[in-house]
Amino acid sequence: MLIRKATTLDVPKMQQLINSFADRGELLPRSLNQLYEDIRDFYVAIEDEAIIGTAALHINWEDLAEVKALVVSEDYQGKGLGRKLVESCMEDARALGISRLFALTYKPDFFKKLGFEDVDKAALPHKVWTECINCPKFPNCGESAVMTRIKRTGDKE
Repeated sequence: MLIRKATTLDVPKMQQLINSFADRGELLPRSLNQLYEDIRDFYVAIEDEAIIGTAALHINWEDLAEVKALVVSEDYQGKGLGRKLVESCMEDARALGISRLFALTYKPDFFKKLGFEDVDKAALPHKVWTECINCPKFPNCGESAVMTRIKRTGDKE
């Protein structure tokens, strides 16, 4: 299994995987256009040339980023792949100088195992709500907000 930055060649398969979970209401669907525009945000997990997982690190502000579109194919769930995808996003955030990383999720317990804590959605900047406002589930989506602090490269102990 390999985790690497996504390329434009990955986009159709990424969309298929992401939207299979979106069809069940577990996250927002992504258009091909969105995925191509945001390709630099994404990591993919590959096994036998198949995309079996995705995650994106989306920068919101100077010190704030979001883990988005985290999905792992059902056949690979429970094997640490989601953790590895989030850890890839965390390492990227650290290298970019991001000190706070959050996620809007239906599975907060997964993120809590990685050191995230519950936060009030109202504490997040309004820019974060751009997708929320356009979501058919807004304002009663049921997602939880979780956040963690990241020790940035060069920070003192």
